[in-house]
Amino acid sequence: MAAGHQVKLLPAQYVRPYRRGNKTDRADTDALLEAHRCEGIKPVPVRSVEQQQIQQLHRIREQWKRTRVQRINGLRGFLRELGHAIPAGALTAQRHAREILEGADFPPALRASFTVVLDEIKALEANIRELERQLAALTRHNPVVRLLTKVPGVGLLTSTALLAAAGSPHHFRSGRHFSSWLGLTAREYSSGSTRRLGRITKRGDTYLRMLLIHGARSVLTRARQLHRAGQKLNRIQHWVVQLEARVGYNKASVALANKLARICWATWKHERDFDPNFAIQ
Repeated sequence: MAAGHQVKLLPAQYVRPYRRGNKTDRADTDALLEAHRCEGIKPVPVRSVEQQQIQQLHRIREQWKRTRVQRINGLRGFLRELGHAIPAGALTAQRHAREILEGADFPPALRASFTVVLDEIKALEANIRELERQLAALTRHNPVVRLLTKVPGVGLLTSTALLAAAGSPHHFRSGRHFSSWLGLTAREYSSGSTRRLGRITKRGDTYLRMLLIHGARSVLTRARQLHRAGQKLNRIQHWVVQLEARVGYNKASVALANKLARICWATWKHERDFDPNFAIQ
């Protein structure tokens, strides 16, 4: 691009069916040319340097988080073999593990190694907190992050991940296309006049979909608490509480994640603050 060329990126999963014969550079080039002639295949936007930085920070955090969960589960399994049951919860597991290691009846040959594992877990948690501070500092003055964090269930991680992955809301024709890109819309099995809608497609970025669904669960849990307390609910909370009573907790959480994705797109595109009681006139 700096040399004056116009760069177009095509999604690999749509280019692959155009390749004939063995995989070679020539065959890949022919497949790219054939796919480029198809108007239905849209180019993938080129990410900016800022988007790449944010996305790499998210990838590193996710690797550290997975390693931390592996160490905690491994430590819980080791101690269970020695007759010590560890309750659920990351902080609870670490506290109980340290108490067990400090006990006089614990095998001395294992105490040093298990202490190293606990120290590694503590170091990983410190690294995750520091990385989140870096994300906050990198996007402190970003207007998109400021807008998206006002949507319920969307915090620093979800807003920055959406910014890094999507880049701009103008890449999508509507909020429905945005949620479809995230894999939150129903999979369709249709033929003729018969239309069947199944489970969500789960296409797109798994990490983004996970963040949105976790955020939707927190919104649903808060709405249930307010509903039990007899307090007033806004339009979204009232909708999701009624939906949960009809289809159950998990389906309601995914449906709310779909709605939150569309709200994020509309908030982002129209550059207006989130209004929980907004209704189209």
